[in-house]
Amino acid sequence: MAAGYAFSGPSLDLGALLWEGQCLPDAQIRVPLPMLNRHGLVAGATGTGKTKTLQLVAEQLSAQGVPVFLADIKGDLSGISAPGVPGDRVRTRSSEVGQDWTASAFPAEFYALGGLGHGVPVRATVTSFGPVLLSKVLGLNQTQEQSLGLVFHYADQKGLELYDLKDLRAVVAFLASDEGRPELKALGGLSPATAGVILRSLTAFEAQGASGFFGEPEFRTAELLRTASDGRGVVSVLELAAVQDRPQLFSTFLMWLLADLFHDLPEVGDAEKPKLVFFFDEAHLLFHDASKAFLDSVTQTVRLIRSKGVGVFFVTQTPKDVPSDVLAQLGNRVQHALRAFTPDDQKALRATVQTFPHSPYDLEELLTGLGTGEAVVTVLSENGAPTPVAATRLRAPESLMGPVDPAALDGAVKGSPLYERYAQAVDRESAYEKLTAAAARSAQAPAPEKPAAEKPAAEPEARPGRAAHEERSVVEQVVSSGVFKSLARSVGTQLGREITRSLFGTARRRR
Repeated sequence: MAAGYAFSGPSLDLGALLWEGQCLPDAQIRVPLPMLNRHGLVAGATGTGKTKTLQLVAEQLSAQGVPVFLADIKGDLSGISAPGVPGDRVRTRSSEVGQDWTASAFPAEFYALGGLGHGVPVRATVTSFGPVLLSKVLGLNQTQEQSLGLVFHYADQKGLELYDLKDLRAVVAFLASDEGRPELKALGGLSPATAGVILRSLTAFEAQGASGFFGEPEFRTAELLRTASDGRGVVSVLELAAVQDRPQLFSTFLMWLLADLFHDLPEVGDAEKPKLVFFFDEAHLLFHDASKAFLDSVTQTVRLIRSKGVGVFFVTQTPKDVPSDVLAQLGNRVQHALRAFTPDDQKALRATVQTFPHSPYDLEELLTGLGTGEAVVTVLSENGAPTPVAATRLRAPESLMGPVDPAALDGAVKGSPLYERYAQAVDRESAYEKLTAAAARSAQAPAPEKPAAEKPAAEPEARPGRAAHEERSVVEQVVSSGVFKSLARSVGTQLGREITRSLFGTARRRR
């Protein structure tokens, strides 16, 4: 078993082998660095040490020059930026596993969704987020999701930029109005009932404070790929504690970050080390009540992003929280203890055991008896084959195992060169302003002149033209206006006549 983890190339040290109740420091359990872009799963019951496992792996990746992204659900991962505190527990653990423990801090950048929390604000434009991800956030069904796709299609074609939620609400309201309804007639139209559902969902979403997450300046995901001046990878920590009550929002927002990276990065094949390793905490929230189209898109993104040099680790309680098609893509496994207090727990335990390769361990017994900071590990070896299943006592992180002082965190955020770039929200002219202005011009337009009484013969010929003029929709007036023509000239360098959209319907931006 020890020979199965004796790699010749660069690797990350996870811990020491546990065998028959004894920790064997000479039998080190590792994962090859090039295999970190083959994705992975960190699972286990609450309180078993999943967060510390993330911290341990993130530290070693950073030390080897690999940028890391961490979703900080509980707000306790900021400690990676400060050196750890030595103590009896740390000394005992490091002695048991043969670790040469040294207190260390790692370069970190802190972010917060829409600025809610301690971090540089992360925002996305509505048009970049796309209809598929937004439908998941709003809880729309398949029909409503398709209708929202039509709304995005129309806005893309007409150059009506969807930067924030009020832009989207304005376009939906227009297309549901008498003036705008004919615009989508050839494509099936937007029913008043569906438009009503979308508008009510948007209103409720905004009432939850979601407006701050959408708008400009939009976050450039290339910021996540940076290294520090000493060559270590920057650890990007996205604080999500302030939005825990909106799980669909933050889980879907993380998927947007991943999808955006997928679109922008070039193919690299099998690299010596990943360009980025992305840890997706509370992953079960992403898949809860998701449509088949959404799940298919997640599966395809995870399958293909490996060749872009990005590794994705899903963090959740049991493997059954992750759809089987996605689970099949996860080559590296760190399974912490599971509980079996109920029939459902026992069923989940048996299902988890079935996902591991054949092992000399009694995994059902082992998984319920693991202590905090212990896990069952199997990874991909340097030749891509699964390693033997190994019970492992994990190493202790060398950075602070807990949050840093809030004042120090705020100082680090405001001292970041990214703060000035993203801190202040910007509200440019977009769909809301353009449709509002067009409606105002339409309302102020003079009524058509009536034919003179002395020209009765000309009146019948004038009526059709007047009727046609009266029937012009607001959008026709917008399209023929100078504002729209000016927009059409500039849209070629900004968005194109129609935005190219991806698997998730997200906009593919030119960098």
